[in-house]
Amino acid sequence: MARSHLIAASILALMTGLPVPGVAQTPEPSANAPVTTVPAADKLDQLFIMLGDADDSNWKALEDEIWELWSRSGSDAFDLLLERGRKAMDAGDFDVAIEHLTALTDHAPEFAEGWNARATAFYLSGRLGLSLDDIARVLTLEPRHFAALSGLGIILEELGDERGALEAYRHSLAIHPRNPRIKEAVERLESAEGRDI
Repeated sequence: MARSHLIAASILALMTGLPVPGVAQTPEPSANAPVTTVPAADKLDQLFIMLGDADDSNWKALEDEIWELWSRSGSDAFDLLLERGRKAMDAGDFDVAIEHLTALTDHAPEFAEGWNARATAFYLSGRLGLSLDDIARVLTLEPRHFAALSGLGIILEELGDERGALEAYRHSLAIHPRNPRIKEAVERLESAEGRDI
């Protein structure tokens, strides 16, 4: 558990812009590593601006469009690994999901959604430290990943770090202000903070 707290603290430092030596550093791709295309940065930038200004009538469609872009690796083979990993998770077969998603992260280390999906599989299988490691990678590659930030909040809460969880949820909410689950989590923890969490 102490290692998990250290990783979580490092992730929080990463989110606030402080350097974190040795944690979640993105390796330089090797010369023979497959090249993956990053989702169109301009389109994502525009969608995040729109999400920040969204109202109750359109936030879900914007969120779905962001997820669709995040889920495209630029390779049909890598997209298939992501799909198989997600299907195995849905079926509750977390070990198989982790196998598929590890193959994905090994071959497409710059694809943030591969790390996010594996972080989810690790979390669902009770491996919180490994999940935190992968969340750190996600946030290095895509600091606006509101789902990874909310996942960080969930794990920190489970570890008893309510202040850290609140900070992670607030970061997520700053990116995605209409997310009802995160709004509820922030309100709940802010209420607890008033009781000196």
